[in-house]
Amino acid sequence: MQEGTVLSFDFGLARTGVAMGNTLTKTAKPLTIIHAKSNDERWKAIEKLVEDWTPDFFVVGVPRHGDGTDCDLTPRCERFARQLGGRFHRPVFTVDERFSSVMVEHGRDKIDDAASAVILQQYFDEEDAA
Repeated sequence: MQEGTVLSFDFGLARTGVAMGNTLTKTAKPLTIIHAKSNDERWKAIEKLVEDWTPDFFVVGVPRHGDGTDCDLTPRCERFARQLGGRFHRPVFTVDERFSSVMVEHGRDKIDDAASAVILQQYFDEEDAA
């Protein structure tokens, strides 16, 4: 596993959850939720996060149906992951996010940042198991 700081994204059309983590401690924590009305606004917010955190790589959650097949948002998330790598010239890893929102504590209206932390923690755990 590449060492350093990681930013993770739970991409959504209305909101994108962001978490950060460190490969040394292999822990993830919620960072923010990007509320963007346009793609330009979303990318400006992401650019600011990249400047502030200088991540070594990114992790993006890719949603799928319970049986593993693609859902409506799957291609959009995969495209977002490719664009992220292209814009910032860093590696991007994807994680199956089928269960991330389920694992997040109930009772919060906006869980996107916490779901992103679950996605990143899943990435760390899967890398440890490999």
